[in-house]
Amino acid sequence: MLKWALIFFVISIVAGLLGFSGIAAGASTIAKWPFFAAVAIFLVLVLLAFFAGEVIF
Repeated sequence: MLKWALIFFVISIVAGLLGFSGIAAGASTIAKWPFFAAVAIFLVLVLLAFFAGEVIF
C-alpha cells in the first residue's frame, strides 16, 4: 500500500515539475488515500499488539 502511495507521489512531483498541474493534483490526491489507509492499519495493529501483550503478560 505504501508502495502505491510512493509511486503516485513521484508521479505527482514529476508532473508538477513539468507543468502538468492537473495531473499533479490528481496524483497527489490519489497518493493520500493509500498513505492514510496504511497509517490507519498500522495504528490498529500497534494497538492490537499492545493490548494482546498486556493480556498475555
